[in-house]
Amino acid sequence: MRLLFLGDVVGRAGRHAVVEALPGLRRRWNLDFVVVNAENSAGGFGITEAILEDLVDAGADAVTLGNHSFDQKEALVFIERQERLIRPTNMPPGTPGRGAGLYKARNGADVLVVNAMGRLFVADIDCPFRALDTAVTACKLKHGADAILVDFHAEATSEKQALGYFLDGRVSVVVGTHTHAPTADERILPNGTAYMSDAGMCGDYNSVLGMDIEEPINRFITKIPRGRFEPALGPATVSGLAVEIDDKTGLALKLKAVRLGGVLQPSEPDFWS
Repeated sequence: MRLLFLGDVVGRAGRHAVVEALPGLRRRWNLDFVVVNAENSAGGFGITEAILEDLVDAGADAVTLGNHSFDQKEALVFIERQERLIRPTNMPPGTPGRGAGLYKARNGADVLVVNAMGRLFVADIDCPFRALDTAVTACKLKHGADAILVDFHAEATSEKQALGYFLDGRVSVVVGTHTHAPTADERILPNGTAYMSDAGMCGDYNSVLGMDIEEPINRFITKIPRGRFEPALGPATVSGLAVEIDDKTGLALKLKAVRLGGVLQPSEPDFWS
């Protein structure tokens, strides 16, 4: 199975880059399944239904979220009817939406996508380790799902790495989001799970985490807000992780960071050429 994960889509620049690039990537790499994190896609804060539908139309099979899941209040309503939209599974009981979804890939495989949010420096919520253990036990790899991807939306690299090893061999992919900067530690863990601490963002990297530079600098210096954070609108980089998964075991065979366009050093999978 050929799987592509794209990191946090930030604002208009990130949206346009993903919507423009994804149809061609699906064809060129013959992708079976695509997951996109889009929790910053609406002006940097949350997601709207129109944006979700644009991403799905472009080729996303599932769209994950994070700590900004409900910044756009309309999400409280449309998340119930949009089955391809996944919010963190460890949000409090009664939170609208779903924390996991089982989807059919283009090659006919069943793919479980689970979203979870870290607790260190992010939110005081339920334990992501226990929540994910419950999710992947209920739909085990090769006994309920042919492949399992976990998007762990967390700040602390230590928490992400610990979760990767906690799930190693039980899921196909553990990929981190939230910090908007791609890490250089993509690898296959000892028991076969593809891992990357952070996939980076799909957005303008001439920015501070995808936002125009001036206001973040002002707040660091003065601690006094002068205005809203506004997404940067320069050329965006599409960032993520490409993974080839063994159809027999559901574990990773190969992986490569993806960075296309914008200002970062380009990277793409050479094993799908």
